[in-house]
Amino acid sequence: MKKKVLIPIILAALLLIGGIVYLVITLQKSRQENKDMQELAELDKKEMENEYQQFANQYSEMRTQINNDSIVAQLTAEQQKTERLLKELKSVKSSDAREIARLKRELATVRAVLRSYVMEIDSLNRLNQNLTAENNRVRGQYEEATRQIQGLNTEKASLSQKVAIAAQLDAVGINMSLMDKRGRSTSKLKKCRALQVNFTIAKNVTASNGMKTVHIRITSPTGSVLGGGNSFSYENRTLQGTMSKTVEYGGRETPVTAYWNVSEALSEGTYNVSIFADGNMIGSRSFTFK
Repeated sequence: MKKKVLIPIILAALLLIGGIVYLVITLQKSRQENKDMQELAELDKKEMENEYQQFANQYSEMRTQINNDSIVAQLTAEQQKTERLLKELKSVKSSDAREIARLKRELATVRAVLRSYVMEIDSLNRLNQNLTAENNRVRGQYEEATRQIQGLNTEKASLSQKVAIAAQLDAVGINMSLMDKRGRSTSKLKKCRALQVNFTIAKNVTASNGMKTVHIRITSPTGSVLGGGNSFSYENRTLQGTMSKTVEYGGRETPVTAYWNVSEALSEGTYNVSIFADGNMIGSRSFTFK
């Protein structure tokens, strides 16, 4: 009889002990979970504080990068708002889920507003850079023009002389080639039967249009002029030309090609080609042949 009574008592005691152990374990687990959640909440709050501080610093930095008083005032107001929200966040406990959620929404708004100001200021800075570059370009052109004007001597300082200089033609891309008896280019003087000179009269909208007689004067390595062309006037004297050609000039780029048939032995050395039009030398270049 005693045995039958003792067994249920022992079982009940074991069940009670087991229940107590389960409750203790459950309580410890719950405490650990609460501790973990509190730590996460603290980390989340700290991260929010860092973001608020970064945004406030960005507003302060942007204020130094712009000279627009209206935008500076707006940036100042947004910075003050961000600093106020940061102060509120620091005073709130991490366990206050409602306030933390509100300040997190405010943080998202601050982030969006800051992004819009960053884009606006970047756009203004690019515009200012373009304007600065354009101003520098115009200033450089003005300074270059001023240097050119200052470089003119006293005798060419009058308006009429400046206009005359601006209207003067300019021969560019001057080239002289040796041509053989078949009209092909050659590098050997002994095979040369003709000299080909070609160049371009550059575009000049201020020059007078119409028929232009271009005189080409070629001097040999000995200093003599290869003859055969008409004489022409240059700086109050008469010069002998090698060949001449009449072209129609309309203010646009005009290519010119002329040929001189070799009538004398050509010697090795440097030949100088000078081109004249309207009483001016409009281009010159030297060529060496062997």
